[in-house]
Amino acid sequence: MTDRAPFQLLETDLDGLEARAGRIAVLMGTDGALSPSARRIDSKMKGALKRLADSKSFEKMKEGDATTLSFPQGLEAEAVIVAKLDPKADRDAARKAGASIAASRGDAALLVLAHALKQGEDLALGLMLRDYEFKARKSDQGEPRPEMILMHSRPETVDLTRAGALADGIFLTRDLVNEPANVLTTTDFASRIEAMSDDGLKIEIIEEDRLRELGMNLLLSVGQGSAAPSKVGVIRWENGGDAKPLVLVGKGVVFDTGGISLKPAQGMEDMTMDMGGAGTVVGVMKALAGRKAKANVVGLVGLVENMPSGTATRPGDVVTSMKGDTVEIINTDAEGRLVLADVMWYAQDRFEPAAMIDLATLTGAIIIGLGHEKAGIFANDDDLAGAFLKAAETEGEGAWRMPLGKAYDDQLKSRIADMKNVGGRPAGSITAAQFLQRFVKDDTPWMHIDIAGVASRSDGTVLAPKGASGWGVLALDRLIADRFEA
Repeated sequence: MTDRAPFQLLETDLDGLEARAGRIAVLMGTDGALSPSARRIDSKMKGALKRLADSKSFEKMKEGDATTLSFPQGLEAEAVIVAKLDPKADRDAARKAGASIAASRGDAALLVLAHALKQGEDLALGLMLRDYEFKARKSDQGEPRPEMILMHSRPETVDLTRAGALADGIFLTRDLVNEPANVLTTTDFASRIEAMSDDGLKIEIIEEDRLRELGMNLLLSVGQGSAAPSKVGVIRWENGGDAKPLVLVGKGVVFDTGGISLKPAQGMEDMTMDMGGAGTVVGVMKALAGRKAKANVVGLVGLVENMPSGTATRPGDVVTSMKGDTVEIINTDAEGRLVLADVMWYAQDRFEPAAMIDLATLTGAIIIGLGHEKAGIFANDDDLAGAFLKAAETEGEGAWRMPLGKAYDDQLKSRIADMKNVGGRPAGSITAAQFLQRFVKDDTPWMHIDIAGVASRSDGTVLAPKGASGWGVLALDRLIADRFEA
């Protein structure tokens, strides 16, 4: 796993600033006001910060943006980073400022003078999250990331436990989504899950023989064309007393060629991220363990590889699910819903959850509808959907609720089986959700999250460089804290 840079929280001490190496970051109010820490730096720089505050370039900066003053006069530091942020800034602005500072530090050690910033924890989280860099497959690993120090006039008000746990969970999710498929095989993914027992999580890996005994034929049909064995990982965090657990289910297709319904060659390399749902579930579970959440949560991930071969499932095959329903597989590239269906049914049978949420990079259709800014939310329970949307908004992760309905369900009718696995091009993300809903028991509050557009971004995000975003770890952790934690 990519290691976070060492991070210290210290009480503000301005002695010796002029001799500090690396880079120093200060905060400047949107009106150009300087904190006492910034004034100290400004005096060493002969008024350079005041001149910046009066400049047109500062006026054009948005709150949370940062600019760099290189080789500052009167300081040993190689640069001073100035972030535009008010002392009482909101969560999003503070995280953005932290991310802007981290993106500007290069490979230098960093000292951030936050003075009395109210949202110190969020500034720290932004620093941690944007400092991520995936280098595991590079021959030159370079030096470990240098230390970051956050100085705050009241460090006792800044609790880094949750920020650190969230960053660790998001780093794990990003690593998994960024890994190439020849490294992150189903077996390697399972091994990484097993290593999480060191975090206090209870781990179980269900192998193919047992999956056959359980009747998980839909899941097995997806992986039967691959030499990689199909598996299901079960991750349990039990720290909520006798409460029924929240169940999280993730699609873990480590590579998706489309199977016999082969995808076009152009862009197929991006299908290393088709296990993004499973990656998010694993990251959430690590974050919960890291902050010792007072909750019962079970994460289940279906790990398969979808390959074309002489043993692969054919379009037109009919397969019986663990539930007992038969599915006519019209398109083998609509495989994620087959994986999820069996794992969801197993999860309900075994754990009788208080609620169930599945996550998957499920459809290209959701990208056509919502782009790369929001995930699609489908639910049979208004309270659960509303609580998640509130959590996502609180954490700055875009989400939008989509409809369900019988008319969409009718598109899945099959002439020879209980249902088809696709309903045609119209409303493709909705019919996928309708398929999944058939595997949800009547008394189970359920939500499906289609993260195809947000799991990995070619342009990066405020808190993440290009590649895997880690979307969903923040929002799900917030939902658990607000709704399922004692």
